[in-house]
Amino acid sequence: MKYKQMFRVALLASALLGASLSAYAEDNKPIKVGFMLPATGTYTALGNAIENGFKLYVSEQGGKLGGRTIEYVKVDDESDPAKATDNINKLIKSDKVDVVVGTVHSGVAAAMAKVAKETKTLLFVPNAGAQAITGPMCAPNIFRSSFSNWQPGYAMGEVMAKKGIKKAVTITWKYAAGDESIKGFKDSFTKNGGEVIKDLNLPFPNVEFQALLTEIAALKPDAVYTFFAGGGAVKFVKDYKAAGLMDKIPLYGAGFLTDGTLEAQGGDAEGLQTALHYADKLDNPKDKAFRSAYETAYKDMVPDVYAVQGYDAAQMLGIGLAATNGDVSKQAELAAAIEKAEIDSPRGKFTISKAHNPVQDIYLREAKGKENVVVEVASKALADPATGCPLK
Repeated sequence: MKYKQMFRVALLASALLGASLSAYAEDNKPIKVGFMLPATGTYTALGNAIENGFKLYVSEQGGKLGGRTIEYVKVDDESDPAKATDNINKLIKSDKVDVVVGTVHSGVAAAMAKVAKETKTLLFVPNAGAQAITGPMCAPNIFRSSFSNWQPGYAMGEVMAKKGIKKAVTITWKYAAGDESIKGFKDSFTKNGGEVIKDLNLPFPNVEFQALLTEIAALKPDAVYTFFAGGGAVKFVKDYKAAGLMDKIPLYGAGFLTDGTLEAQGGDAEGLQTALHYADKLDNPKDKAFRSAYETAYKDMVPDVYAVQGYDAAQMLGIGLAATNGDVSKQAELAAAIEKAEIDSPRGKFTISKAHNPVQDIYLREAKGKENVVVEVASKALADPATGCPLK
């Protein structure tokens, strides 16, 4: 009997130890982060910067968030909305990621948000400003570390109206990001007495601007407001300058016109004013430390707004995971922690709205050499209206 009791005790101890080790292994296995970013095409540099920024923050935390090692899986989203659903489903169902980070293109991000909402997968959007993501599609498990397309447009509308500009033309690609940026601009510009005499657009990612530039010259507005990014922004600025319009009809835009593109624009953007939630060399300790660390980590590459947005996506995830001791499944606790946080970003401190969009300062910047230098704060702590979001 004595030996039977000892045997049972041994079996029980073994079972308990096995369960404990299993739980330990589960708690300490890596968190899989799926990067769904552009690795080819017009937005390649933007995707690279976002990934670099995210990884920089994680490396600063010793490679762990919430006590868990971070493992990465990557897929090229090709900036193609038609491929978005299959790509994010691959990450979630085949690669078994815990968190998805993406993307740049608003149409792709909207498709990603739909799947993330349906599957309750944590999604951090480190660029795409599609308003629907933090509007009608908002969800407790979806967060944005960047901006809504409406925010920079709204801020620049205020700036241009204050400058006394009365008649403007807008020009952008015909897609969600462009449409929403123009709407934000119009909301404030017309409210302050301005008039948009014509909206011009062309299909994404078309860069044949000549016919539209000829039309701008014929319309003779007081100024032009534009939304372009990446390679398209480079070509538009160069073509605008070559058409002789830069000195006749002032050009203004959302900050992506000159962010990460100044070197390629080769001086043609000099003096352009844009509105964005980040500028080069902001006078705060966090930005100084961030820029130094980024240039060291990535061999003298200069960080831009995309790198900041990637960095802050990781920082937001870290805040959430710290509150749940690394448990990705505790989404309500994770969301509550992020919503309560004041995030110490290189862009300046910001908070997250109930719709999970940043409430942040939007800066008026001017292109000088290879930098976008702050002129002033265009809009202080600007919140997106988050129309249609049931969480707000």
